[in-house]
Amino acid sequence: MKKVVLAYSGGLDTSVAVAWLREQYDVEVVTLTVDVGGGSLRAGVGERALSAGASRAYVVDARQTFVEDFVWPAVRAGALYQGAYPLATALARPLLAQLLVEVAHREGADAVAHGCTGKGNDQVRFDVAVKALDASLEVVAPMRIGMGLSREGEIEYALERNIDIPVTHASPYSIDVNLWGRSIETGVLEDPWVAPPRDVYAWTVDPAEAPSPVEITLAFEAGVPVGLDGRSLEPVELVEALNELAGSHGVGRVDHVEDRLVGIKSREIYEAPAAIVIHAAHKALEGLTLSKDQLRFDRLVAAEVGQATYDGLWFSGLQANLREYTRTVQQAVEGEVRLRLDHGTATVVGRRSPTSLYDHALATYDAGDAFDHASAVGFIAIFGLPLRTEAGRRDGAGWATPLLPDLPLEVVDSEVEAGAVPVG
Repeated sequence: MKKVVLAYSGGLDTSVAVAWLREQYDVEVVTLTVDVGGGSLRAGVGERALSAGASRAYVVDARQTFVEDFVWPAVRAGALYQGAYPLATALARPLLAQLLVEVAHREGADAVAHGCTGKGNDQVRFDVAVKALDASLEVVAPMRIGMGLSREGEIEYALERNIDIPVTHASPYSIDVNLWGRSIETGVLEDPWVAPPRDVYAWTVDPAEAPSPVEITLAFEAGVPVGLDGRSLEPVELVEALNELAGSHGVGRVDHVEDRLVGIKSREIYEAPAAIVIHAAHKALEGLTLSKDQLRFDRLVAAEVGQATYDGLWFSGLQANLREYTRTVQQAVEGEVRLRLDHGTATVVGRRSPTSLYDHALATYDAGDAFDHASAVGFIAIFGLPLRTEAGRRDGAGWATPLLPDLPLEVVDSEVEAGAVPVG
């Protein structure tokens, strides 16, 4: 190993990792910092990397690409891990892994590095994605193979080497943030019985303290949002606007005990106002524009895409195939959804679409009903044929345990003046 490209956040861990890699492996270190929004980019990160000993520092603004090429495919698929987590961190990892590989190729590096520990999901996501894109690259994780200093040890290590490190209050939590959400863990949150303290949250107000409810309208084209309250917005601008608006109404908090890829359960707190609102609106619009069979199959696709994204398999052939399927089927998911933001909830209250499969004339029970009620008799006869055939094989003996003998019962007989006659 002669040159390594390090995924660099500009924090204490990765700043120390630059010097540690140089000293332990006698290698040239190039850093890569990727801005994926949400406040993830630290000021002066390039200069800090150089002060730590990096020969070159790349700083890439990938916010637009993150939303369009990673977040939107997950929205089209309706992908939520275990039905709860919008996959904010998990979606950013394949983007960062791909950029690590591309910078390694540009620099002629023979290795890449990341700051993950040996206990979390991210180490798997980075390692697997990098190897999927270039199996020849070595993957190094200093925190997993011996760097492992305490916070105090890292500070002392940096000061001894005159490394510029950010001087910040040590958070009691482990936090990852990007445009699609905040992920918070550790500290008191490791006890799933403990309610999250107020200082866990940064993007959402306490729902009890939220202002009066408001209604908003999201416009969709081809399965992804394109406008808010009548204004066309670019992807990054739209997500940022929704994060601020929905978060101000307490929408977007997720408290979830999930199954980590490495085999343990972990209590995680997420803040994802835009993601929660967009997924709710998208699901409602799908219900209006997709067929019954498409919706049934799409539930399977959503679970598969959510699991595989969480597991770091973004670059698998199956996932590429499923993303292409959802892109195709979602061409019909167009229209507007109206939602009510009310003290922590985002409730769909209306939807409309030029590609709607909803036919009022068929659905209504009022004047103008165009449904042929007489045709229902034949439909029921054909639909119930297999069940009647099966019941005939049993000579009328069903699988239902009799209920009537064990239920309180009164019979009203019209010939008895007293009216109610108790029965047995």
